[in-house]
Amino acid sequence: MRVEQLSLVVTHTCPYMALRWQPYCNFYPVMSLQKGTHISRWRGFLQPTDRPLLPVSTPIDCGQAWRLSRHGNAKQKAVVARPNFNVQPVSSSGSKAHTFALRSASKGAGLLTSRCTKKQVEEDKNQVEAKNCVENDTNTDPWPGYRYTGRLRPHYPLTPMRHVPGNIERPDYADHPLGMSESEQSLKGTSQIKILSAEDIEGMTVVCKLAREVLDIAALMVKPGMTTEEIDYTVHLACTARNCYPSPLNYYNFPKSCCTSVNEVICHGIPDRRPLVDGDILNVDITVYHNGFHGDLNETFFVGEADEGAKKLVQTTFECLMQAIDSVKPGIRYRELGNIIQKHAQANGFSVVRSYCGHGIHKLFHTAPNVPHYAKNKAVGVIKPGHVFTIEPMICEGGWQDETWPDGWTAVTRDGKRSAQFEHTLLVTETGCDILTRRLDDNGRPHFLNQI
Repeated sequence: MRVEQLSLVVTHTCPYMALRWQPYCNFYPVMSLQKGTHISRWRGFLQPTDRPLLPVSTPIDCGQAWRLSRHGNAKQKAVVARPNFNVQPVSSSGSKAHTFALRSASKGAGLLTSRCTKKQVEEDKNQVEAKNCVENDTNTDPWPGYRYTGRLRPHYPLTPMRHVPGNIERPDYADHPLGMSESEQSLKGTSQIKILSAEDIEGMTVVCKLAREVLDIAALMVKPGMTTEEIDYTVHLACTARNCYPSPLNYYNFPKSCCTSVNEVICHGIPDRRPLVDGDILNVDITVYHNGFHGDLNETFFVGEADEGAKKLVQTTFECLMQAIDSVKPGIRYRELGNIIQKHAQANGFSVVRSYCGHGIHKLFHTAPNVPHYAKNKAVGVIKPGHVFTIEPMICEGGWQDETWPDGWTAVTRDGKRSAQFEHTLLVTETGCDILTRRLDDNGRPHFLNQI
C-alpha cells in the first residue's frame, strides 16, 4: 500500500514521537511531533507486518494522536515510515557545549557530570513536558484486550530514543535501521568460544568497571514514586559521562538505555512512566560499550518495604548466581552450571527460567558460549582460561514458563508470579574466575542486602 501526497499539521506541542510498529513488534521512532510541523507530499510504505499508527486527519491535536493511533478508522490512510527513514534526534549536536550536573538521589553520592549540548538540556525539559502532557491520560495501555499474566501494566507512550553524542564510539548496530549487529550475525550458529588476549582482557576489565559504576548510580534511584523512565534517563547520562554507549539502545530496536524488570517481568522490561510502588521488586540490567568492548551486569532491588516472599526469592536468586560462580574453573563443562543453579532454586521452592541464558561477551554483546541455568541442559563447551561470559539466573516464585508482551521484548512469568535475577561478567583464570563486575565497595555485597 503506497501513501503519498499527505499533509499533516500538528497544532499542539508534544515532544513524544510518532511510532512505527516494526516487524517483531518493536517500536521505532519516526518523527518528533512539534507545534507547526508540516508533512507534505511525503511518501511512505506500508508493509504486511506493519501496523498503521497515525490515521490522517487535518489538523490533528498531538494529545489525541495516541488515541487515534489505536482507535482510528482502519480504512483511513496512515502515515508510516520507510525502514531507512533518517530521524533527526531532538538533541542533535550543537556547536556550544557546557557541563550538565545531576546530583545523585543519595546523600554523599556527589555529582554526576557529563558533557552535553544546550539541545540536550532542552531534551531534558521535553521529557518533563512529555510526562505532564500525558499525566492525566489514564488510558495508557497500548494493547487493549491483551490478557496480561499479572498485575503489571505498561505506561505508554514511551519517550523518544535518546541521543548519544557523536564523539562516543558506537557498536555496529547503533545506527542500523533494524538494530542488527552484522558482526554477531556473521558468527551466528558457531559454538567456537574465543580466548581473549591480554589486551582484550584489559579492555573487558575497564568496561566492566564502568558498567558497575553505572549500576551503582541506578541503585540510588530505586525508591517508591520513581519511574523506570527516570532511572533510564539517569543511566543514559551516566553512560555518556563515561564515554560509554549504552549497549541496549537500538539493539534490535530496543528503545531504551537499560532494561528494568518489575515483579513478574523476567527480563528485558522497557523503562516507562509507571511509578515504582512500595513492595515492588525491580531488576536493573546494565550493559555499556567502551573502546570496542561490552560489560554486562544486573541486580534486583527492593522498592520500599519488601515482604518475606520477596526477600526469600531475591536472596535465593543471588545465592544461585554465587554458587554457580564458585564452581567456575577450567575443565568444567558449561552445562554443569545449570545443575548447580536448579538444585539450589528447587531446594527453596523456586523454579528456573529456561528461555533465557547467560552468554559470551567481549567485542560482541552476545556470542558463544550459551550458558543455560537449568539442569540437564545440552550446552556445548568446556570452560577454559581466557573465556569471558555471563551467568544470569532468572528464578521464579511459581512456574518457569514465560510469555512475551506484544512489544516483542518484555518477558513475563506465565502465572503472573514474581521473578528475580542477578548477573555478573566473569573472566576464567588458571585456577577459577574473576568477577569483572563485582561491586568495588561494601566488600562486594549486592545492594539488596543493605535494603533488608
